[in-house]
Amino acid sequence: MHIGPYQLDNQLIVAPMAGVTDLPFRTLCLRLGAGLAVSEMLSSNPKVWDTDKSRARMDHSGEDGIRSVQIAGADPELMAEAARFNAERGAQIIDINMGCPAKKVNKKLAGSALMREPDRVKRILDAVVEAVDIPVTLKIRTGWDPEHRNGVDIARIAEQHGITALAVHGRTRQCMYKGNAEYDTIAAIKQAVSIPVIANGDIDSPEKARQVLDATGADAIMIGRAAQGRPWLFREVDHFLRTGTHMAAPSQEEIRSIMLEHLNTLHRFYGDERGLRIARKHVGWYLTHQQQDAVRRDFNRLESAGQQVEALTRFFDQV
Repeated sequence: MHIGPYQLDNQLIVAPMAGVTDLPFRTLCLRLGAGLAVSEMLSSNPKVWDTDKSRARMDHSGEDGIRSVQIAGADPELMAEAARFNAERGAQIIDINMGCPAKKVNKKLAGSALMREPDRVKRILDAVVEAVDIPVTLKIRTGWDPEHRNGVDIARIAEQHGITALAVHGRTRQCMYKGNAEYDTIAAIKQAVSIPVIANGDIDSPEKARQVLDATGADAIMIGRAAQGRPWLFREVDHFLRTGTHMAAPSQEEIRSIMLEHLNTLHRFYGDERGLRIARKHVGWYLTHQQQDAVRRDFNRLESAGQQVEALTRFFDQV
């Protein structure tokens, strides 16, 4: 799997997720088997770049692997400026968001709303590709709604206007994250273009990864929500795709080590106050997979970083 001059270690990519795929999470997923991790979405509006949230999202200091930065917006000139800005700060790939279904993003004609405006799509792609000398990728959905699945048309536009690789979530914008992802449209897109196609949506197990690759013919798969609280999923999928066998599940001791490492990294990266808040959702996902809802509720009430570390340590000591 190549994206421009970059060869990925495998076919597994961490989906960009706002508020999730920050530097600590990307680093962890890469260490646990992902071949590429895409940053959380950055607005193309320069007025918001000088905020704590945006600065954290732009932070790639010490990051291993290929640095892929996702940008979002509807104005071609601002998108080009955002691409240049991030390339100058170390981005090696620029990813354009045309898949986000969030209402606040779509109201600004960004995200998946752009799939209703092919001419604007062309202008944005031309502007961004022209602005930087690094690969530009694109993430889309299958269409705006089930009656208007124009993913194949947008994919052809992407290839014609310089996009290096295309990720496709197997739902329309109207579907949000409801129901099941469909892969027929992704298969049709793969047949329609020659650039690498990445399949995304509902890939939550090694078997499902194999099924989706076989059904779509995609060059790679992208995993998002299924990795929340389960970042070792990437190495499990990678092992299965390479060998056809399952690797052993992580031991409780390894899960303890991963969770405490993640928790401490969040505290260092964001500082105790903000790290405390962000850690609640990440640890909550881990504990949900551990079927520890009561522990999760107690954890969310803690008011200091130190208390969080103590509580998690105590939980595993008891286990």
